[in-house]
Amino acid sequence: MSQKKLKLADIAALAGVSKSTVSFVLNGHAEKHRINQATVEKVQRIAKQHHYTPSVYARALKSNKTYTIGLVIPDLANMGFANTAKALEKLLRESGYQLLIACSNDDQELEKQVVKGLIERQVDLLLVASALPSEEFYYSVKSSTPVIFFDRTFHRSQFINVKTDAYTATKQLVARMVQGADECIYIGGQWLLSPSQERLEGYQAGLEQAGVAFSDTKVFSRDYQPQSGYDLMAEAVVQLGRLPQAVFTASYSLLEGVLRYLSEQQLLNDVIRLGTFDNYAILDCLPIKIDSIEQDNEAMAEALFRLSNQLLENPQYEPETVELRANIHFRR
Repeated sequence: MSQKKLKLADIAALAGVSKSTVSFVLNGHAEKHRINQATVEKVQRIAKQHHYTPSVYARALKSNKTYTIGLVIPDLANMGFANTAKALEKLLRESGYQLLIACSNDDQELEKQVVKGLIERQVDLLLVASALPSEEFYYSVKSSTPVIFFDRTFHRSQFINVKTDAYTATKQLVARMVQGADECIYIGGQWLLSPSQERLEGYQAGLEQAGVAFSDTKVFSRDYQPQSGYDLMAEAVVQLGRLPQAVFTASYSLLEGVLRYLSEQQLLNDVIRLGTFDNYAILDCLPIKIDSIEQDNEAMAEALFRLSNQLLENPQYEPETVELRANIHFRR
């Protein structure tokens, strides 16, 4: 019997009690059904000795849940999303849920495919950092599966949204970056995404606060890939005919491209002021000082976990947007 996975009937036979008694004990209902302590201890001891674990399928059938949560992110290699997923997986695992992760690669059609795949696997809830320009696709999804958007959110949404306050942090960082300067180049990603819009708005507000004129000729954008950072930095230098006084990148991946360009052109020094959205420990080790904005991935995971529990308990929720504070690292 020890060579196979035990069932309730096996434990009942070993303990000399009924199957229902074993079920009541292992589900914490022994006291309710007046099962004596000696029997409780015997059943628990046998279950522990044989490493008994309840059937996930039986649990799902009984509760009408699969105890799985689907997480859709645009880039598995992005450390922000990866750290959020890591913290969230731990919280869910400890509460009896399994996290299923799918990547859209920032492709709108692929996102729809992976969402449909997760729904086919009957996940109890979806957590999505969407590449789509609107939430319309998810109107039909929510009738069967609750959805929470995070990081990339929607205005006047019919869903719960969780995001970082990118506007305020970017405004503060840029305002300090450009003190005593006449310009700051902005290198960003896809305009349709809410983080892109909020970071650009924060950049503009930071310039205004510092008394530096905004010019759309100093705004460059494509996507959030490192190669785009490289190409857009090269384009800015050609347009200006010189190295810009300051550069703000809307993500760490774009900063990677900018740093590679500056290094190849032997321009990587403290003369140029650099700032970026996103923060990694490596920035504390570089010989040049780069100011950065750090999203609180732990707080994001905790908010998603809390809201997921609330939504699973009460599907009739009121749409809301939860905004998390970002931390700024001034290194200059």
